[in-house]
Amino acid sequence: MFDGVYFEYPELLALIILFIFCSFFCKIRLQSIYFPHTREFLSKSISASKLLFVLKWLGIVMMVLALMSPVKEEPYELEPKEGYEIALILDASESMTERGFDASDENLNRFDVVKSIVGDFVKERKNDNMGLVVFGAFSFIASPLTYDTQILNTILSQLYIGVAGKYTALNTSLAQGVNLLKMGKSKNKIAILLTDGHSTKEIDKVPLRVALEMIKKEGIKVYPIGIGLPHEYNAEALEHIAKESGSVAFGATSAKELREVYKKIDELEKSEIKNESYTHKNYLYQLPLFIAFISLMIYIYLRNKRGVL
Repeated sequence: MFDGVYFEYPELLALIILFIFCSFFCKIRLQSIYFPHTREFLSKSISASKLLFVLKWLGIVMMVLALMSPVKEEPYELEPKEGYEIALILDASESMTERGFDASDENLNRFDVVKSIVGDFVKERKNDNMGLVVFGAFSFIASPLTYDTQILNTILSQLYIGVAGKYTALNTSLAQGVNLLKMGKSKNKIAILLTDGHSTKEIDKVPLRVALEMIKKEGIKVYPIGIGLPHEYNAEALEHIAKESGSVAFGATSAKELREVYKKIDELEKSEIKNESYTHKNYLYQLPLFIAFISLMIYIYLRNKRGVL
């Protein structure tokens, strides 16, 4: 209970000695200057009463303890939000309706499996500022950068295939990911691009060259992930994106492999967060001050009731 408790002004304990000295040697006829009832405090008639004696000295001791300023230190750690800024770029085009990607439940389509795996990844990155970009025939920011993993997962769970059209505007989604990350201030910016198809040139309004220039300008590392069979997505384009941004590309033919990919990215881009330690000072003078107040109030009441002068 009293662990970590100390007094800021322990030297004021000497006031007790002063009160004891005064109780023996201070003459009653001396007029009080600072305390209006000093004469009554030192009255022999009052000190003769054990109860009044206890109340008087309890009040004096508690007042001195309050003046000594008892403090209890309570250490705590603040978890600073200095992790990565991550853009999760997800393909929600029509091709994501394919089933059989998860061997444990072949009735699930690719997008449902992806949402589950990405949701688990989000939960593990508690110190990161993450946002969500969804693309199909066009792309949009489904969630701005946020540290609130619960809100991000709620938005993620509400997404569905075709929410951005049925085609694949891959390059445009990269540019949208850059727009998302430009909102942040961190030096560590990464984008995780997941797709299962080829870019539809008639729909994709942003050339890959332009998207890569935007990525380099902002210093963003892009981790492209192709899911499905190797011929279903443009592995060459994904490798090129990874190389130009200074990262690596991945492929996953099953849910199990995709989980391993996100685990690998988590290890490659692990935030080194250093918790800052602080000490909270909780001042405890209120309790002895309250006891002193109550003791002296009872003391004065009983003194007046007994008619002691």
